[in-house]
Amino acid sequence: MDINDLNKSQLILLAILLSFITSIATGITTVTLMEQAPDSVTVPINRVIKQTVEKIQQVEGKTTIETVVIKEEDLVVDAIAKNKSAVFILTKEIRNENNDLVEVSAGRSFAVSDKNIIVADALFVQGKGTYFAQNDSGKFRAEFLSTDSRGFSFLKVDKAVDEQSVLTYTLPVFGDLSKMKIGQKILVLGNNISSMIFEGDKNLKINATLSNAGGIVLNLEGEVLGMALFNETNSFAPISVISESLAQVTE
Repeated sequence: MDINDLNKSQLILLAILLSFITSIATGITTVTLMEQAPDSVTVPINRVIKQTVEKIQQVEGKTTIETVVIKEEDLVVDAIAKNKSAVFILTKEIRNENNDLVEVSAGRSFAVSDKNIIVADALFVQGKGTYFAQNDSGKFRAEFLSTDSRGFSFLKVDKAVDEQSVLTYTLPVFGDLSKMKIGQKILVLGNNISSMIFEGDKNLKINATLSNAGGIVLNLEGEVLGMALFNETNSFAPISVISESLAQVTE
């Protein structure tokens, strides 16, 4: 049959058939070439595709393309999970109006060294005293080490208050505030969880409450950017400043 003898419907069906056959041939050719290509070719391709949230995987000799959708809420959950055990609730002993020893809140704190050193808001940790630090692994005494004039203090987590408590914690990864881009989200983990959008000012203005004082400040990668302070004029201590001060404490 001559192609000129085909009517309009038959021509459309022929075009669809040819397009289908071409697609199959292209797919088979692509898969074959990817299976035979050396690592020097496939590795860069995988890196490029990963940036567009699609990746090529080898599964039992076959090449498949998997599309990964990453939700912001998943990043938030992961960032919190990474740092959960690094965060401590602080209390301190004081004498009340009846001269009885009672424990009161001393804000939040988080680990900054594998030597059991934690950092806290200096407003609540101003000097020697009886302090306690508590996380998921139990409750422990905390020894005051020093206070930095920039608004934070260091303590060292010491002996457990009971036999069930065995100190375990993760040491956070320190981030870099200078690498933050305008519009990225910042998390504040205090007594509750809040967030803010980075507007470009490295001196973050955090509306820290009493319960959030000493809260750990994170980016969505779960890296520590600093600490929230209960201070109207200076409500944020960058992790770079904390790290610099910590080096002097641990010398």
